[in-house]
Amino acid sequence: MVNWNELPDYMRNDSVKPYYDLLRKKKISLFFKRVFDVVIGLMVLVIFAIPMLFVAVMIKLDSEGPVFNRQERVTTNGKHFKIYKFRTMINNAEKIGTSITADNDSRITKVGRKLRKFRIDELPQVFDVLSGNMSFVGTRPEAVKYVEKYPEEYFATLLLPAGITSEASIRYKDEAKLLKITDDLDRTYMEEVLPEKMKYNLQSIKNFNFFGEIVTMFRTVFAVLGKEYI
Repeated sequence: MVNWNELPDYMRNDSVKPYYDLLRKKKISLFFKRVFDVVIGLMVLVIFAIPMLFVAVMIKLDSEGPVFNRQERVTTNGKHFKIYKFRTMINNAEKIGTSITADNDSRITKVGRKLRKFRIDELPQVFDVLSGNMSFVGTRPEAVKYVEKYPEEYFATLLLPAGITSEASIRYKDEAKLLKITDDLDRTYMEEVLPEKMKYNLQSIKNFNFFGEIVTMFRTVFAVLGKEYI
């Protein structure tokens, strides 16, 4: 972790400091977290390289546009990066709608809907994990416009790399279905969904340990296969 004074000004507040102090005491777990990300990331890349190539071909055959949808996100210490995700929506979808996607969003392609169901669209994020921009477990990376509206305490989630999965991701795996009943996606997400997700994200930082993250990964697999967590 960087020194406190090296964090962006907006992160150096009284609400973030307790989380920072807790993480500073867990250097060994943070070390093993990174080692795990690199080792498992390389294994995932080797195992899924050919399936990912097949998915890329299916995306190109299904609709016009690039294979990847690389939107800007925010990760450790406020760093901006462009996330790797398989494109599941029509080309330039962000220009005709919000960054949030509801289950009944007409911008989702036929192949994209299948990819989203089993979170296959997130497989390319292994490149973000290997680069250090993300981790297998951590707060899902948010779009810049949402991070800019964070209350002070939420910035504590930027002390660690953004993640592919988390406790909040498991609990809100059907987030898109929840959002389809509203006419104002951005407002509903910021005022109702995000605060609930952040409760889990912040608690995960308070209780951070390497073995707990391994458990979260297994629970994610079960959740994708249909197990419900309340």
